[in-house]
Amino acid sequence: MNTQQLFQLNGQVALVTGGAGGLGLVMARTLAEAGAAVVVTSRALAKAEEAAAGLRASTGADVTGLEADISGFAGAEAMVKAVLERHGRIDILINNAGTNIRKPIEEYDEASWDLVVGANLKSPYLCARAVTPVMKEQRYGRIINMGSMLGAVGLPERSAYCASKGGVIQLTKVLALELAPFNVTVNALCPGPIATELNTVVMNNPEANRFFIEQIALGRWGKPEEIAGPILFLASAASSFMTGAAMTVDGGWTAK
Repeated sequence: MNTQQLFQLNGQVALVTGGAGGLGLVMARTLAEAGAAVVVTSRALAKAEEAAAGLRASTGADVTGLEADISGFAGAEAMVKAVLERHGRIDILINNAGTNIRKPIEEYDEASWDLVVGANLKSPYLCARAVTPVMKEQRYGRIINMGSMLGAVGLPERSAYCASKGGVIQLTKVLALELAPFNVTVNALCPGPIATELNTVVMNNPEANRFFIEQIALGRWGKPEEIAGPILFLASAASSFMTGAAMTVDGGWTAK
């Protein structure tokens, strides 16, 4: 296999939760451009279908939009079933859907905690659980969990987010050990400050923005498209001897 073939995904099927916007859309486009058939999910069918139509037009790939509620196992299982009915296999799962709520601990109500931990940690567990039998039977798979640099370091007012992303990294390690005998790798992609809609509130606050820039060795926010290379590496044959790892893409924040 030559170097170019290492990164080709022809004939593979990728499922990207929360793939209709933000980094999820960037990752879905990357996999589609590499030759994969891609299914992007959203809680809103119209949003998923709109994103899929745009990706089909720009890449020429087979991209489908799917409505999915992955807050419970039944929804995750139904999502996997729908993908199998269309494609017959799932080679790549990117557990991208997630959220963040920023509050001081004394204001962090139970509902906010449950929402963030549920979306960021419980849902990836449910989706991985739903897809595991498929990948075991195939004896091949790539599960990529969206972690964060905040799974390794803390920031004020992000108790639920940091806790959930730390949990994602530990979940990744456990699943990697369980699924290694079946040729299924499980890794976490851990972005740092990326200029996405989720971070607009920070970027638009001069004091908070200056603090972030000072922590980043490269002195700037990351661009969403800078996630493309790392996600393609983790999804492809190029990462075949890598499992249980947390790949940090943070401009050097955690190097300090």
